Amino acid sequence: MSSEGSFSLSLPTADPLLTITHPQQDIWIIELHGGQDSRLTTRMIDGALRPALDVVEHNWYAMRDKQANDGADEGGGALIIVGRRDQDKFFSNGFDYETVKGNLSFVDETVNPLFARLLTYPIPTIAAINGHAFAAGMMLSLVCDYRVMTDGSRRRAWMCMNEIHFGARWPLSFTAILNAKVGSPVIRRRVALEGHRFTPSEALKAGIVDRLANLTGTSVESGTVKVLEEAMKLANEVKILASRGVWSTINACLYKDCLDVLYSDTRAHRIPPNGEAKL
Repeated sequence: MSSEGSFSLSLPTADPLLTITHPQQDIWIIELHGGQDSRLTTRMIDGALRPALDVVEHNWYAMRDKQANDGADEGGGALIIVGRRDQDKFFSNGFDYETVKGNLSFVDETVNPLFARLLTYPIPTIAAINGHAFAAGMMLSLVCDYRVMTDGSRRRAWMCMNEIHFGARWPLSFTAILNAKVGSPVIRRRVALEGHRFTPSEALKAGIVDRLANLTGTSVESGTVKVLEEAMKLANEVKILASRGVWSTINACLYKDCLDVLYSDTRAHRIPPNGEAKL
């Protein structure tokens, strides 16, 4: 696989759910395009997202090895995760509850390993939130290192944990991630117990996202382009931080308590088969 920002790879091979692109030598993009709202199904996670993270990590290490062999300074890198590019309504709409409610191992064998992997990824990760991020879709953005969101000026976009409104329990890992990533107890209460729909400006003020993409004067069709441009700008700012090879190690220490929960007793993470609940 080329290290020159030229390849495109879709996973799984049959009926792909995401595509990896490499716009710069040291920046990768994973575009989620499973349906219109990129639900986090078993197939999306185990058959696409986790293998995609393997591909990007392997490619990054290959780039560093080549740089070392050439006598050049080892470079950094960054990964951007974005919702379907041809729309700006959804980043991810979370789990497809009907397909996972009977799978008692879904959270601990599929979801938590994905979240733990992103929390300890060797290069900075950026969620390019180009539309709604609901439930597990919001959690996916939180386990990334940075979040860039549409400003909502052309189309509404919310970040929301809406389980309280549907009577769905949270997996313990969701609580651990929220505690690790959102410092204010008041904001955590609004997220978890009130199911508040955070607008982009509210999410920025609350510290849930790091910056907004300015879509003023932009057509709806170009919304995701602008979000990706802002995410690329951030990626170029932070990619150097991975150059010394300790990004993952420091993150593992920073989020040790959260990771301990992600790796804990599987029974604590099981979603009860409640047909009325949706994640």
